[in-house]
Amino acid sequence: MNKILLLLLTMFPIVPCIAQTGYPIKGKVIDGSSRQPMPGVTVSNKEFSTNGVSTDLQGRFSMDVPQGTQTLVFSFIGYETLEMEIDLQSGQELTVTLTEGSHLIEEVVVNARSAREKLDNVLIGVEKIEISEMAKIPSLLGERDIIRSLQLLPGVKSEGDGSSGFQVRGGTAVQNLIVLDDATIYNAGHLIGIFSTFNDDALTNASLYKGQIPAQFGGAVSSVFDIHTKTGNMHDYKWNGSVGLLSAKINVEGPIARDKASFFVSARRSYLDMFLKLTEDYKDNTLNFYDINAKVNYKITDNDNLFVSFFIGRDHMGLEDLVSMKWGNIASTFRWYHRFNDRLHANTSLILSSYISDNSIEILDIDNSLDTHIRKYGVREDLTWSAHSRHTLKFGFESHYNDLKSAEWDLNNYREKERRYAWENSLWLNEDWKAADYLTVSAGLRLNAFSALGGSPYYRLDANGDIIETLEYKRGDFVKTYLVLEPRASLNYSISRNQSLKAGYSRTSQNIHALRVQSMSLPMDRYTMSSNNVKPQTADQFSLGYVALTGNQAYELSVEGYYKSIRNVLDYKDGKSFNSEIEIERIILPGKGRSYGMEMYARKNTGRLTGWVSYTLSWSDNKIPGINNDRWYTAGNDRRHDISVVGMYELSRGWQMAATWVYNTGQALTAPSAKYTVNGETVYYYAERNGYRAPDYHRLDISATHTKVKKRYTREWSFGLYNAYCHYNPFVISFEDDDSKPSGSKAVQTSLFGIIPSVTYSFKF
Repeated sequence: MNKILLLLLTMFPIVPCIAQTGYPIKGKVIDGSSRQPMPGVTVSNKEFSTNGVSTDLQGRFSMDVPQGTQTLVFSFIGYETLEMEIDLQSGQELTVTLTEGSHLIEEVVVNARSAREKLDNVLIGVEKIEISEMAKIPSLLGERDIIRSLQLLPGVKSEGDGSSGFQVRGGTAVQNLIVLDDATIYNAGHLIGIFSTFNDDALTNASLYKGQIPAQFGGAVSSVFDIHTKTGNMHDYKWNGSVGLLSAKINVEGPIARDKASFFVSARRSYLDMFLKLTEDYKDNTLNFYDINAKVNYKITDNDNLFVSFFIGRDHMGLEDLVSMKWGNIASTFRWYHRFNDRLHANTSLILSSYISDNSIEILDIDNSLDTHIRKYGVREDLTWSAHSRHTLKFGFESHYNDLKSAEWDLNNYREKERRYAWENSLWLNEDWKAADYLTVSAGLRLNAFSALGGSPYYRLDANGDIIETLEYKRGDFVKTYLVLEPRASLNYSISRNQSLKAGYSRTSQNIHALRVQSMSLPMDRYTMSSNNVKPQTADQFSLGYVALTGNQAYELSVEGYYKSIRNVLDYKDGKSFNSEIEIERIILPGKGRSYGMEMYARKNTGRLTGWVSYTLSWSDNKIPGINNDRWYTAGNDRRHDISVVGMYELSRGWQMAATWVYNTGQALTAPSAKYTVNGETVYYYAERNGYRAPDYHRLDISATHTKVKKRYTREWSFGLYNAYCHYNPFVISFEDDDSKPSGSKAVQTSLFGIIPSVTYSFKF
């Protein structure tokens, strides 16, 4: 413990040694229409722009400026930039109001708050997602999707058609942490992943951390996607919605008590099943989803706010009486914000997160079902202390009780199930330090304690995975505890006003693991937690990057390289699959993984034509004793090349055109090396894991959007073509006998989508 305290003292120089060179100034930025706080607004001194700050989740900021007349600049995408001249003689507090721009498409910043913010941000490998820009990117069936927009960024790859999962820097989708208002979301996809769980109309901002992850986040070895939902308008009642080919949605917000409390509700539902009812062949089938977001904001005092947010998303797919699949998430957060003083504020959260998957199939009058759930109940405390304009310290803790059912099989009333319980606790510290005008440092440390708890059987296994002893523990007994210390650090060195070098290191760990049915996120995925047999996954990542802007910030260029090593990667044993055994530990093996690569990104920010080009070159390999003759083999999510081209063109004041083109190397897959016949049935022999490739993937999407602004409302028509040149990309590759070559086999490609048109009507009052 003494060594840990000594390490903390050396990593966090929180007592400033430099005398203040100016006066403190503090304030709050609010939206001129809704009167709501605006997080993420950039505040800078016009003469010393490199010393800028960003507002917090409550729209507050604090900074030091020289005495005398100064000009402060407040900027946020989609809003008019405000320059405010003040004559500063002593510390003072401001209330700043920003108004939406009269013509928001004049200057588009595609996926970040501003090019300048990305340049100045101390963290490497972080993307600030601009929700409002998603409307300009072509989408499948006209349904705007934050995760599909995310997949167009460097280092982020789609799992493929029919999947909302995304892979970051050599990781799998189940190695990402997705957080909605502090609550964890699992398998975030509708209709088996064709669309994501998230309704973009309910979101206000989001950040993807793919390089150095701040110490306040844990539980994933690949990336963290942090999403926040809207708070309601405290001044006026507003509503808007849209109707598309697949679904409709509506959003309502307004004051409960004017300038005191507000609400926001957003609901979306698909209606494809209604059309199925009109057909004779498919009238008994089910295919639908819905989701609801709700949030209440209550201002107790100027220093206290309560937020209650709720989310539910559900899917149901059924094929007559033969197959039924139901899955979804419920998440709720009760958060209290308290400002102790100008320098210190806290967020206290009570969190509920629940994911369920209920699948059943009837074949030859035999009923089979497979049920899974993950439930988390937790408390979280986040504190931010602005000790000085050059020092910001974030610290806190969280505690979660986890209840996980890996599987419950019901086969003609014969039941088997595997269930696990755990208690997970974390402490963290993270400091951002402006060491000099040209150097900013962020250093953090996270201590994670994971305890597997009794209440269900545990096992001792032999080398073949057979159970040699069943271990019984009472509910709440400690079975095994793992302690992981996770240091994180990042620095930003400004070469000049428009160029910077960044470097970062991050250690992360993960205790909830998933085994895929195939290379995509599906409701049949099986989950497990760290136990006496399964150790936590841990990853160490090193990153190095360069960011440059032109003088007018019209163009941006960034290059990043990374190397990541992972311990305790899990994969299926040879000849095993997700339903081979009820005890998941018997069908998996641990090993190590590595991924490395380079990401390049060029972007045009201003003018009538905006957009970007991203390219990722990457490798991902695993080495697991007992698999592939103990040799390194290509991971299932390895793709050598990944290219995204995005263009948006303002044809006129009312018309916006857009197009995206994506290309990536085909997915790695395992193909049979030989075959033989047993009792008249063909049996395939596989000599090498993931030794082959599916065909390359490429697709062009185009869209056109017409917006008409009336005095009392705004309406919008969006038209699109998904997969415009109708290239059939592989969804599943299977193998079967080749009738023309009795001794041979052939690969059969199944594709999901050809060309798909879309039209969506949106309105806003």
